[in-house]
Amino acid sequence: MKVADYDAVVLGAGAAGLMCAAVAGQRGRRVLLVDHADAPGKKILISGGGRCNFTNLDPAADRYISANRHFAKSALSRYTAQDFLALVERHGIAWHEKKLGQLFCDGSAAQIVDMLLDECGRGGVDMAFGRPVTAVDHHDARFTVAFGDRVASAPALVIATGGLSIPKLGATGFAYDLARRFGLKIVEPRPALVPLTLAADGSLFRTLSGVSAEVVARAGKAAFREAALFTHRGLSGPAILQISSYWRHGEQVAIDFLPGCDAGWLRRIKRDRPRTTMRRALGGMLPERLADALAERTGIEGELANQTDRKLEEAERALSDWRFAPNGTEGFAKAEVTIGGISTAELSSQTMAAKRVPGLHAIGEAVDVTGWLGGYNFQWAWASGWAAAQAI
Repeated sequence: MKVADYDAVVLGAGAAGLMCAAVAGQRGRRVLLVDHADAPGKKILISGGGRCNFTNLDPAADRYISANRHFAKSALSRYTAQDFLALVERHGIAWHEKKLGQLFCDGSAAQIVDMLLDECGRGGVDMAFGRPVTAVDHHDARFTVAFGDRVASAPALVIATGGLSIPKLGATGFAYDLARRFGLKIVEPRPALVPLTLAADGSLFRTLSGVSAEVVARAGKAAFREAALFTHRGLSGPAILQISSYWRHGEQVAIDFLPGCDAGWLRRIKRDRPRTTMRRALGGMLPERLADALAERTGIEGELANQTDRKLEEAERALSDWRFAPNGTEGFAKAEVTIGGISTAELSSQTMAAKRVPGLHAIGEAVDVTGWLGGYNFQWAWASGWAAAQAI
């Protein structure tokens, strides 16, 4: 079988792989982009409710989780959110800022995929979709990749096949298996940005399916003030997805249901409106079903005038620090990203190259760098893909 020669083979046509292939191709490199899926960018297409939250205006490194919290700094500083936004605008894609620096397409996420494919076209990138990789070998400073009925060889190989999140879109552990073959260490992968589940005794939440409220969710030292959504299985919504990346099995999560209230708020209501009940007090600040459920569980019945200040203080503390122990998550099937992956200790933060395997690179979600919800993971994909492309 004839072997096609390239300067680089990029495995995975997701966000990072498309970016890397396009940039390397436009730098004059002959690049082959391979993916087992029949079409590129499937995860991009479903992101942001179909409008792709393609970056965040403030992608500071402290908004990424990694065994090495400094690793992402180099790539993020050299290819910024403004750089990617400039690319979006060059392609005439209309966008808007939704909140917290999150940028979305006005139209469709397909515009981002089309943009990246156009950039690959400008770089003369060869593409092979719907062709699973069946073998990867490394001899004489070259990587040989068998895919479908074809074989390609190159001095550079880029692992951009992502993590385990959303298997129905084709996610597999290929990146980890390949990295281990080359002796690279893996940080245990687990679901991140994922809904939390509760055991049957989490009855407070199970009776509230469909109710949403702004809260502060805490796990360990991490805290996020955003919406929480009660589901028939547990809790979801931005605040919960964010905190899920920090939560570990066996730990508790704390919820502040009234983050805008100062200490003593309930006693002040008692003073100003003594005949008010706990249900009515909470009903002015929370959705009715949630107010009713929380009022019942505080055990405060009747008018506030009949309650001691001590009991009201206890209720305040409970409502601002409501503890529960999730029994798990909804897993990789519902996780937006994978936390963990190829250890950053194995890679150069400048080039994303493996320190012990010349020519091998790893980028995007395959690497142990996971961003917050809100465009951070896409920015890591763009930045890490760009960094690797500069070194190919």
